[in-house]
Amino acid sequence: MQYSKLGNTGLIVSRLSFGAMTFGKGAGLFASVSKVEEDAAQTMIGKALDAGINFFDTANGYSAGQSETMLGRLLGDRRKDVIIATKVGFRTGKPMMEAGLSRSNIFAACDASLKRLGTDYIDLYIVHRDDRFTPIEETIEALDALVRNGKVRYLGYSNWSAWKAASTFCRLVPKSPCSLEAA
Repeated sequence: MQYSKLGNTGLIVSRLSFGAMTFGKGAGLFASVSKVEEDAAQTMIGKALDAGINFFDTANGYSAGQSETMLGRLLGDRRKDVIIATKVGFRTGKPMMEAGLSRSNIFAACDASLKRLGTDYIDLYIVHRDDRFTPIEETIEALDALVRNGKVRYLGYSNWSAWKAASTFCRLVPKSPCSLEAA
């Protein structure tokens, strides 16, 4: 297996990541793709670990949380040997508050993911989608608080347009290359 640094961090991850989106049984927003039951998931995880994969990806919205629960339980004692990425942002319940990237939802979703994964920290916490109703500053401040509290080690985003990611970084990170060019 080949390994790389994750972005410009010191975190070393396998170049191949194991995606657990299909773990679970027909529930939630991703019900049409959740078909992998626990025995098959155990076999798949074992083969991935034996191949040297140390990077596992899931999300709170996959199979209404079943994916996180199965992944955490099946990794068991090997949790310390792997990098777990999970995501926040999609609707996970009936109440309006169980969706998006508000401070309230991010904190509640992180705690629920930690419980389902059976761990006290998330290696990489990813905002899964854009939230046009929540100011980006609120989202960034909530994510920063999770890092400062030790619940999350690294942050990321997926399904954002390149222009949004770049403009958010340039606006919110003082002394970034963008702000230095403008000076």
